[in-house]
Amino acid sequence: MKSTTYDVAIIGAGIVGLATALKLVQQFKLSLVILEAENEVAAHQTGHNSGVIHSGLYYKPGSLKALNCVSGREAMYHFCEENGIAHDKCGKVVVATNPAEILSLNMLEERGRSNGLDGIRRLTPGEIREIEPYVNGIDGLWVPHTGIVDYTDVSKAYARKITEIGGEIRTNTRVTGFKNDHATIQLQTSSGEIETRNLINCAGLRSDKVARLCGVNPGLQIIPFRGEYYEVVPEKEYLVKNLIYPVPDVRFPFLGVHFTRMVHGGVEAGPNAVLAFKREGYRKSDISIPDVAYYSAYIGFWRMALKYWKMSISETHRSYSKQAFVKALQRLIPELQMQDVHPAGSGVRAQALSHDGKLLDDFSIVENANQIHVLNAPSPAATASLSIGETIAAMAEKNFLLTKN
Repeated sequence: MKSTTYDVAIIGAGIVGLATALKLVQQFKLSLVILEAENEVAAHQTGHNSGVIHSGLYYKPGSLKALNCVSGREAMYHFCEENGIAHDKCGKVVVATNPAEILSLNMLEERGRSNGLDGIRRLTPGEIREIEPYVNGIDGLWVPHTGIVDYTDVSKAYARKITEIGGEIRTNTRVTGFKNDHATIQLQTSSGEIETRNLINCAGLRSDKVARLCGVNPGLQIIPFRGEYYEVVPEKEYLVKNLIYPVPDVRFPFLGVHFTRMVHGGVEAGPNAVLAFKREGYRKSDISIPDVAYYSAYIGFWRMALKYWKMSISETHRSYSKQAFVKALQRLIPELQMQDVHPAGSGVRAQALSHDGKLLDDFSIVENANQIHVLNAPSPAATASLSIGETIAAMAEKNFLLTKN
């Protein structure tokens, strides 16, 4: 029996795919299906997120990250309020622990103000301790716009709204084949053939492979980086009031190990950033020979490795040495001891890598006839998800010739 021909099919039920679907079904008259390989929504990057609602502090003014984060942050707070989702606009401190970091802290402050964060202010060592009594710092930045939430809760709320409006979500449906006759697209999946007029790729860790399957050269490759966390033991949670971040190394799109109070209780410390040997490699023992062979054959991977080998050794050492991990945390909170933290969960970041070995810092979305491919959507994509969804919906209106509600 011939299946329904959908107006739009979205591959991937992470927070970006869900937010995109939500904007589409709210704004346009269409039939829509989301195809998710796992048995639930938010199974990978979204469900392993640290839960920070980012302010827009770090991102180059005018970049897609900056523009979407600032508008998406406020949309996220509003969505949580409107839908009864637990969250806390608690603010955070960014702490310089040595004079060499002051220049980068100055740059962060300038970026923040350029991105409209008028409430940020510099902190003296005494003012840092007024906010976070156990933090060691010679200079700091208070960012009141930052908050915390559980993005799985947010994603489930998106999913409920999508299905209430008439959208469909199919879990356990992995896309395995693609055929495009220009009028319609036939997708071979693990649960049968699905026909659609238009396609949006929000496959996260597999977005580059999905793009190639669909005949699109993404011009990049996804490299999985695992971020490992420790959790502060309950009797030492008093050491952290809210969020405490170091000054990041501007050469990398990672923010350094930090402390995050979680909205449902507890305090996380981390993450580091180590190469994963499987796209969904949440454990050190997770290895996929095809995945390793795939990125090992990419010249950009070796150019990155040659450029950042010192960082790689340092991060790998911290991955296997609790002592090294705790030492990094003690830069921020000297009182923290080895027995005060224990290993917790991990996440895998889909990091886009260009042919020249550059770690792409901004969002990357490619349009191609009746297809849209979201190829790089790292942090703050969860914070910015509603704004990114709005951006993609506007692209879809133009490319897919959709009709407004």
